[in-house]
Amino acid sequence: QVQFVESGGDLVQPGGSLRLSCTASGFIFAFSGVGWYRQAPGNQRELVAAITSGGGGIYADSVKGRFTISRDNAKTTLYLRMNSLKPEDTALYYCNNLQGSFAWGQGTQVTVSS
Repeated sequence: QVQFVESGGDLVQPGGSLRLSCTASGFIFAFSGVGWYRQAPGNQRELVAAITSGGGGIYADSVKGRFTISRDNAKTTLYLRMNSLKPEDTALYYCNNLQGSFAWGQGTQVTVSS
């Protein structure tokens, strides 16, 4: 059974930073492309950052240059370092494979507000 457990979300001021973590289980993490998704109220879930099994990162234009995705295959954990946060980054953040085909975890809430 595939499971994702996201953590690290918080309330931060604009310009602040956070690091999100996602621990995965139930599939061969090291051989899988995985990504961070987010969903703001009233919006569809969107893929904001992805990382291939080889470690290459791909980013949505809205976060390019501010977010960095990384992975630790030994810990089956995915990370998202978020810098220069903006109010429009406020959302519930999830992780999943690149197709978004596994069951979703509970997500972790990021709120950017002064």
